[in-house]
Amino acid sequence: MIIWLASYPKSGNTWLRFFLISLFFSGKKVNLNHLKHIISFPSKSHFSNLIDDLLDIKKISRNWETSQNIINKEKKIKIFKTHNMLCRFGNNYFTNIKNTMGAVHIVRDPRNVITSIKNHYNLDSLNIAKQFLFNEKNIITMSEKQKEKYITHNEYPLPTVLGSWKTHYLSWKNMKKNYLLVKYENLIQNPLEEFRKISKYFSQILSLEFTNDQIEEAVKLSSFEKLKKMEENYGFTESSYNNITGEKNTFFNLGPKNDWTKILDKDIADEISAKFEPEMKELEYLSK
Repeated sequence: MIIWLASYPKSGNTWLRFFLISLFFSGKKVNLNHLKHIISFPSKSHFSNLIDDLLDIKKISRNWETSQNIINKEKKIKIFKTHNMLCRFGNNYFTNIKNTMGAVHIVRDPRNVITSIKNHYNLDSLNIAKQFLFNEKNIITMSEKQKEKYITHNEYPLPTVLGSWKTHYLSWKNMKKNYLLVKYENLIQNPLEEFRKISKYFSQILSLEFTNDQIEEAVKLSSFEKLKKMEENYGFTESSYNNITGEKNTFFNLGPKNDWTKILDKDIADEISAKFEPEMKELEYLSK
């Protein structure tokens, strides 16, 4: 069965994945290539034998369940990253109780997400990035230039039903089975305490024991500074391609330094707060 690492893009999912890799491979030297052990869903390897067009979201959604059924034939617990909403698209549900063991749901203040989104998707302005966050029918897909680059890869993410920041958050919040909510801001402010909670979650589900030393070492290995240095020195296969130039974007960009109070226009910050007010109050991003 599947445990989902679910998040809106640029909310700390890759950071969480690397922490888990560092924890699971405790005592071994790990690098960004080890992230292949927790890949994205949907991705090429799970659909290439099911559909003829890997960029057709209708065909992909019709095979969400079939693909997960095949994955679960091994009768093992698998961990997947996803940016997909927990939703129905047409008549097709993203997942079901039969295929899902649980979910770790990572959320981040949308006023910080917006600047990372602008960089990651090469959007021309923060106003365009704002519309990206507000778009209830948002589907992530590739540009022609990106397709040219990805076509030679053995693995790459497929079109994803994203929705708005709000609908995405609410969709995964409805997960009733083994659900753990993680706030990016808490990971920044108190990484050891938060990653201990996450370790406990996986320890219980996977029937594994993690020592305090293993958790502390995994936290050190997965610091933003170390991840950024790895990307600078060796590159990162998962960093996105610029949809205009085709060149690689920097994946680990600002991280903890991305502070909306210092870099985001007040009018845009106020619009985001007004648009997502109930959810942001619920998450304590706004005072009640």
